[in-house]
Amino acid sequence: MSIREALRKVIYWHRELPPYDAEMIGEHVLEATSSRRPGSLAHRDELWELAYHELMDNTLARMTQEIERLGGDFVHVLDESIDSRHDDATGEAWLHGRFTYALYRHPPTSPPAAN
Repeated sequence: MSIREALRKVIYWHRELPPYDAEMIGEHVLEATSSRRPGSLAHRDELWELAYHELMDNTLARMTQEIERLGGDFVHVLDESIDSRHDDATGEAWLHGRFTYALYRHPPTSPPAAN
């Protein structure tokens, strides 16, 4: 099982809806990047794909850290923006992602009724 499949239960993307009884506890923004690579990502499908997969792996790892840090149980990614960045001084390129998400937690359970 890949990391993406394992995390699918705690990260809901765009049109995927979190459990109906979930309690929203906040909206946040997460930014992540891929590694810098020599050259330009423009017109290089293979380099773009490698950078994109690395960006998404980094995003998933960071998202799970944020879920734990903020005391949530799962997130619903509402919006994402991914663009390429280039440093002319070093000749390196990388991808940058910005993800807006809602943090949710499972509803508190009620104590059993006394008899």
